[in-house]
Amino acid sequence: MKGIFYGIGIGPGDPELITLKAVHILKQVDVVIAPRTNSRADSTALNIARPHIKGDTEILELIFPMVDDERELNEAWENNKLTILDLLQTGKQVAFLTLGDPMLYSTYIYILRLLAKHPVDIQTIPGITSFAASASRVGFPLAEGNEILTIVPATCQAEKLSMALALSDNVVLMKVSRNTAKLIDEMSTHHLLDHAVMVSKCGHKDESILFDLRSPELKPTYLSTILAKKHSTGIK
Repeated sequence: MKGIFYGIGIGPGDPELITLKAVHILKQVDVVIAPRTNSRADSTALNIARPHIKGDTEILELIFPMVDDERELNEAWENNKLTILDLLQTGKQVAFLTLGDPMLYSTYIYILRLLAKHPVDIQTIPGITSFAASASRVGFPLAEGNEILTIVPATCQAEKLSMALALSDNVVLMKVSRNTAKLIDEMSTHHLLDHAVMVSKCGHKDESILFDLRSPELKPTYLSTILAKKHSTGIK
């Protein structure tokens, strides 16, 4: 196939945390694809990348619905795949935007899996993850020495969540906006509340930071990440 498909991680939200390589590619591609969950939602990724996109670049906002209906999901994925393949067949260079890193809990992974079944030149450009940016933002070491760091989606099965928290010295909790009360109870059980912080919308203009996860002000959003340790960081 003539074109090149780029999966570009544009970082967590701070426009200065997009990599030089990502900027270089955005300035040369013919089409930029910004995934959206529905027709009314703005693309956060596109807003971050827009200053680096040429004026004559085609911007295509494709809908990747977040629904439980497997038939609807598969139909949307297949249609979006065909749209991308058509663009590549004409020789266009296409960039697919994703927040954070393309290989971590990303929409890009699903489209990558579909495109990999075809003779497509695919290049993936890494990005800074939300938890790496959050750790630096608040001076919270993720792991040192022989400590075990585990990345856990808070939406996983309760048994898996409990096991991960029990075995880990430090945890990164993502997708924390659901079942928050149960998550906090589980963290308390495994002594992970005394040294924890939640960063929401890291790097965005409306970023918020909360160190007391027992507080009634704990109101996580889709872009919230919790960092927690069983022992003090030793850093104030």
